[in-house]
Amino acid sequence: MRLAEQYNKKIKQELMKMFALKNTMAVPKVAKVSLNCGFGKEISSKTGAEKANFQEHILSSLALIAGQRPALRKAKKSVAAFKLREGSAIGALVTLRGKKMYEFLEKLIFVALPRKRDFRGIPLKSVTQEGNLTIGFKEYAPFPEIKIERERGIFGFEISITTTAKDKKGGEALLRLLGFPLEKV
Repeated sequence: MRLAEQYNKKIKQELMKMFALKNTMAVPKVAKVSLNCGFGKEISSKTGAEKANFQEHILSSLALIAGQRPALRKAKKSVAAFKLREGSAIGALVTLRGKKMYEFLEKLIFVALPRKRDFRGIPLKSVTQEGNLTIGFKEYAPFPEIKIERERGIFGFEISITTTAKDKKGGEALLRLLGFPLEKV
């Protein structure tokens, strides 16, 4: 059963019982998933064509992973200490909602997280007080779309899963029922 179907048929009812909710609209759900990659030091040392190639490499890799083209993030201010000019590209962001979001979550939970090196579960401190989850990846190799043999450079990124939960307890319960391997208390 697909994750979206599973949420609508089973998880929603379990959460209603667990938190004694009367209205189905009050049940926590996943609102969006954001993939964010900052270019950082990797790009500041490169010039001209190298910089453009590396940016394109990151954008195309994130597009393969997410199934959607990322948006470039530009600097709002110039900061001399970081050799940063206003308007220069500093990162890439993809926001997934709806069907693509659930497809990505399936891939993340059942394929990428188990393939992550030295993975022993997601620490509970990764779940915020608002019930959102942020996971960092030091490399993007665990995703099946990436063929690591022919890659030019390895980069890390973070995945933020935003829920409509009101507190940490609700978000944690939702994430566990969806199948996220959170550490035991």
